[in-house]
Amino acid sequence: MKSEETPESHVKVMGVELAPLRIPFHRRLETLAVLQWELTFLLFGVVVIVTSIYLLFTKYYPVVILAYLWVYYDRKTPRRGGRRYEWIRHWRVWVHMRNFFPIHLIKTADLDPGKNHLLGFHPHGIMSMGAFVNFGTEANGFAKKFPGIKPFLLTLSGWFRLPLARDYIMMGGGCDVSRESLDWLLGQSGPGNAVVIVVGGATESLEAQPHRHLVYLNKRKGFVRKALIHGASLVPVYSFGETDVYEQVPNPEGSFLRKLQTFLTKALGVAPPVFHGRGIFNYTMGLLPYRKPIYTVVGKPIPLDKNPNPTQEEIDKVHAEYIESLVALFDEHKTKYGIEEEETLKVI
Repeated sequence: MKSEETPESHVKVMGVELAPLRIPFHRRLETLAVLQWELTFLLFGVVVIVTSIYLLFTKYYPVVILAYLWVYYDRKTPRRGGRRYEWIRHWRVWVHMRNFFPIHLIKTADLDPGKNHLLGFHPHGIMSMGAFVNFGTEANGFAKKFPGIKPFLLTLSGWFRLPLARDYIMMGGGCDVSRESLDWLLGQSGPGNAVVIVVGGATESLEAQPHRHLVYLNKRKGFVRKALIHGASLVPVYSFGETDVYEQVPNPEGSFLRKLQTFLTKALGVAPPVFHGRGIFNYTMGLLPYRKPIYTVVGKPIPLDKNPNPTQEEIDKVHAEYIESLVALFDEHKTKYGIEEEETLKVI
């Protein structure tokens, strides 16, 4: 996206490029929209945990106890399709967030509303911005582009153990990325579901470097097995530009930082990438993403026959077909979105 300020309007102080004071109001709204989402993503869980611990030692401790009793009582809901509210998915704030980058949703084929579909989203990036905007909201009109299809963006189970955070996530169509949740959405809840999984997971976020095209997929076969069991079509999704909106501190294999990150990922289940983008009032350093476009391309579905007991050989065959389809999707569209013809997608 071309900047609306000229280079001459930028001022540098000690190497930091400051944002001009006079910029269009809609750009302020876009920055605010991304900021509120990012703070929610990074701090909501921490705030809930710290507040819960604090209130336990005050006269409000019954509120905390009731809140966690509700989490326990309602524990199956995130694995039974959640509790979505369409009006939240249509909030204007998500449109402002979309326009910040901007983020695009590109359709290449229809999805049959008479079937269920399992969409594999690649790559993870730092925060999977494209996955959230395109499938967790209606900012890009998913419902209009894929009529009769209801998207469910699956995320870490830990979120659904926290009061308030779990309910907020479910309101937008978020669900638990568990086997039970997949069985429900792809099997028991009826047709017309698009279950979206960021296949590379936390580990792949550690590979999110600008202009790096790499996905963790060779050992990720559980989603293929579930699709076979329920006869859901597999749909590859590649989000061009997803890894370009942040800079990550170099962490090559074998480095101290990478070893520490790998240890924390195994211990906590959440990868801790060390990254930066731009700031609120500068273009050089901060936690906001850069204003760089993201193009999320939804590929053609791979139809599968229902197979309640697939063999490993059958799973491997479909898995290989899925990888081939993903690579073909990448190759077909890469030059449209600024990637050189000779560059390839690395699958590990």
